[in-house]
Amino acid sequence: MTIIKPSTLPGFMELLPKDQVVFNRLVDIIKTNFEKYGFLPIDTPVLEKAEVLLAKGGGETEKQVYEFTKGTTDIAMRFDLTVPLARYTVEHFSDLNFPFKRYQIGKVYRGERAQKGRYREFYQCDIDIIGNGKISLVNDAECPAVIYSIFREFNFGKFTININNRKILNGFFKSLEVKSTEEVMRIIDKIDKIGVDNVKEELAKVGMSAENIDKLISFIEIDGTKEDIIEALKNLDCDNEDFIQGVEELETVVKYMRAYGVEDDYFKINLKIARGLDYYTGTVYETFLDDHRELGSVSSGGRYDNLAGYYTTNLMPGVGMSIGLTRLFSKMQELGLIKETKSEVSDIIIIPMEETVVESIEILSRLQKEGISATIYAESGKMGKKFKYADALDIKYALVIGENEIKSNVYGLKNMDTGEQEDLSIEEIIAKFSK
Repeated sequence: MTIIKPSTLPGFMELLPKDQVVFNRLVDIIKTNFEKYGFLPIDTPVLEKAEVLLAKGGGETEKQVYEFTKGTTDIAMRFDLTVPLARYTVEHFSDLNFPFKRYQIGKVYRGERAQKGRYREFYQCDIDIIGNGKISLVNDAECPAVIYSIFREFNFGKFTININNRKILNGFFKSLEVKSTEEVMRIIDKIDKIGVDNVKEELAKVGMSAENIDKLISFIEIDGTKEDIIEALKNLDCDNEDFIQGVEELETVVKYMRAYGVEDDYFKINLKIARGLDYYTGTVYETFLDDHRELGSVSSGGRYDNLAGYYTTNLMPGVGMSIGLTRLFSKMQELGLIKETKSEVSDIIIIPMEETVVESIEILSRLQKEGISATIYAESGKMGKKFKYADALDIKYALVIGENEIKSNVYGLKNMDTGEQEDLSIEEIIAKFSK
């Protein structure tokens, strides 16, 4: 028999149990916050009909899609959770209540070139609020409020949610008669790397006049408090309707975010934030860890005019945000920012003597019925080996049970971190952990 060396495919993350426990706790934080804000769970198939998944066609993403044929059916693996949401919303339209607030946490697949920090299989954690015909700007503030709540609980350090409005960008560019918005935004995006003078040179090469280049640079350099920026935008000599509406929407979203309790120090207006140029139409977001900007955006999203235009004639605007959890976890783990997160599953490990196995199982069952997470180590061996097992699983408390403990109902509860031991009855142990 040939022995095959086991290995995983490049670009696929696989964790040891201790790390998986931590990863799952982050998922729990995300899920709890999603549901706290009233988002409903859905789950869509990993495999979709290729004609449905790739209805939009073109773009870099389609080149990365895993696609195959089974019989006469062309099948593709989902590359994000938004396209399946569009299909789901149209297919179940008559059974949903609008605005439809959904969350989904699941794996998506992209055939990217495998490299450190880039994955072919990764978890997306998405929220979206979908309207039927229209949707309130309140939702544009709720999405970043949810992300704010999650990242405060993650406790990875200070972060900032950057917000902007695509209507401001589009309207201002139209007033400058910019021919290629995408090209200009690509150049502007390099300003921090190559400097203002080099940006001006590149803008001139794509046909912008010196006067309009100066106006554009002045625009993206607007800074100050949120009120300062909004006032400066209002004072610009720009009478484009999209621009004016975008400024009004941005001012309203700032007001609503404050009402949701998002602290001013955790979000700011950033006029360089654009997001997907052919997709987002209003508010846009990108979230950065202040001390680790090199990670790029850790949560992003925005408002779009029509989620499901490829599947229905109904207008379905929406707004959403996403966390790419696999990449974020990988980077946070690498930087040591989640090492203090609880990594054990059980609070107590019960270690029975050979003659007390049955009674130990009964005590284990009683603790579990009281909502205390506990496990048992019933293998034979020296006591040192048993304590070493508890240490390896990061279980904080060990309960050794012998005949004397059973007779007296007094048990030595050992703290594995400090080595200290408390002599307690089972009732006292239950009371201790119930707190």
